[in-house]
Amino acid sequence: MSAISTAYRVPFVDAREHYRRLKPEVDHALLDTLANGDLVARRQLSDFERHLAEYVGVKYVVGVSSGYHALHLSMLAAGIGPGDEVITSGHTFVATVSAIVHAGATPVLVDVGDDGNMDAAAVAAAVTSRTKAIVPVHLNGRVCDMAQIGAVASRHGLAIIEDAAQGLGATFDGRMAGSFGTTGCFSFYPFKALGCFGDGGAVTTNDPDVARAVTRLRYNGEDRETGEYHYHGYTALLDNIQAAVLDVKLRHFPSWVHHRRAMAAMYHAGLADIAGIRVPVADGDHRFDTFQNYVIRADRRDELRAHLRGLGIETLVHWAKPMWRHDALQLPDPRLPRVERLCGEVLSLPLNAEVTPDHVAIVIDAVRSFR
Repeated sequence: MSAISTAYRVPFVDAREHYRRLKPEVDHALLDTLANGDLVARRQLSDFERHLAEYVGVKYVVGVSSGYHALHLSMLAAGIGPGDEVITSGHTFVATVSAIVHAGATPVLVDVGDDGNMDAAAVAAAVTSRTKAIVPVHLNGRVCDMAQIGAVASRHGLAIIEDAAQGLGATFDGRMAGSFGTTGCFSFYPFKALGCFGDGGAVTTNDPDVARAVTRLRYNGEDRETGEYHYHGYTALLDNIQAAVLDVKLRHFPSWVHHRRAMAAMYHAGLADIAGIRVPVADGDHRFDTFQNYVIRADRRDELRAHLRGLGIETLVHWAKPMWRHDALQLPDPRLPRVERLCGEVLSLPLNAEVTPDHVAIVIDAVRSFR
């Protein structure tokens, strides 16, 4: 991703414009936090946690320092460890699998469906006597089929830990991502639809014991009210400064989702009839998609990406090769043909709160000019 967004006619994100639009509110929140010396685990954090819980529709939110830490601490709170297997999608960011590995468990990767999310039938087929949990990954702002995945988990007594890093605001059968599992895990990396000015994450849950465990684990294992240490924990607390920023942005988030869906509809209309290009699956009756990313599939992806770059349009690829092709990760080849194919075809087009209809029209014209 470019460091200076103005190098592109249509940048993938425009962090400077994003800040400019929010400057009065964000500056006030930052100055208020600093002026009151509220740096660690103070009011701004608890306010954001409460407001996010209300938005997602859960009882508890625990702010942590990244989406990875949300996943890792969720694994530990669910009692996942050596000897356990955890089923997850083969098409995901490596942090999903790293959290399983660092908990001492074995990741079991399964293939995906046409929407890029894990195939529920493949999940069911992957369950063994060692399976302890399922980690559905709600990719690109689309919730997995939680009816089928939930049925598999119930049948076998498995925990569900949702990787909702890209799923905030998306729903399945009217329920928000992050409200289905033992926990939901969110990322607030700066270029997420709800992003902070560094890194951050959150764990959502309806289980008070899980919320208590994650709250202690994020702060060196300490219960800050009693001073008692319950674990050898981690330093993984969401900073107050970041919480203050996120609380401001959360107020705007529903309107940003509406905007993303409108821009996605423009992309759909402009790109759906092009040979060699496949637009995302429509959300339909059971889902409400938020389009964290607008991902097309292109037969000649790399050539198309170079063409768009030449016309001043910034794109991203999530991900160029399956994670098991990275030898240093020492993951066995699970032989997932759909994931292999996706990695050669996916291309994320610019879509964010600052993208305008004019930007989308430029991108559509550029894609249509590709030969």
